[in-house]
Amino acid sequence: MRIAVVGQVARDLALVVPEVPGSGSSTTVSERREMLGGKGANIARDLVQLGATAELVGVVGDDLPGRLLVDRLVADGVGTSGLVRRPGTRTALVVDVVCDGEYRYLEDMPPGTLVTTGDVEAARAVFAGADAVVLQLQQPAEALLAAAVAASGLVVLDGVPGGEVDALLRRADVLRADHSEAEQLLGRAVEGADEAVAAGRELLGRGPSVVALEVPGANVLAWGDGSAVVPLTEEEVVDTTGGGDAFVAALTVALVRGDGVEQAGEFATAASGRAVDHPGGRTDLTGLA
Repeated sequence: MRIAVVGQVARDLALVVPEVPGSGSSTTVSERREMLGGKGANIARDLVQLGATAELVGVVGDDLPGRLLVDRLVADGVGTSGLVRRPGTRTALVVDVVCDGEYRYLEDMPPGTLVTTGDVEAARAVFAGADAVVLQLQQPAEALLAAAVAASGLVVLDGVPGGEVDALLRRADVLRADHSEAEQLLGRAVEGADEAVAAGRELLGRGPSVVALEVPGANVLAWGDGSAVVPLTEEEVVDTTGGGDAFVAALTVALVRGDGVEQAGEFATAASGRAVDHPGGRTDLTGLA
């Protein structure tokens, strides 16, 4: 099983604090972790841990953090032939401030770290023959659309595109969105599982064959002739960073290997549960598959 991922690569600094300081004050960091991050890199690494061959199309800067991140990807077993080292660009940085299980992100995403249509064109060999392509939608819409057109397998959208929404949805086989992203796509509030099922069915009419939406306490899936509400697992929540990435990776693996949609949703929900019991987005899914 070979899966390509188009998405963000970043240095990730997670800081756990007992309280978020107000203006002019400070607090003590109780735990600190520095790691490979960015949603694209997280998904690719999770795919490898679930037994897939993963290739990442993304951008790092031509600097020391970028070189260290590439080394970490290689050590994690992620293919980097589609990774760009952009001259004159500093590598992206995400600072994840965690308090009471909730994150607050500080993001430094230089424009040069975004994937371009030229980057996608240069990586066409990565897409050729891939069983699936996961598009992490914090990238420019024109590059994502080019990747969707180049895809020969399942097209999985993660999040909300910044443009070309209808064109991307028409190209998609699978759409995953968290609660706020679902509301952005629909232009209205989505309250509870019943409304999420109705929202999923509405989004099916815009192109995808499978829609997975997050609501408080559950993941909701909708497909051609069915729907399912899968309760979240009961792990203690330390930091929700990485939960969505693990869900997308596991859902993609399960659908590619032929699981039914409800079964795939249960597998993906179990994977996301493993991501929330520690700070940062680096998750251990080894043995889950």
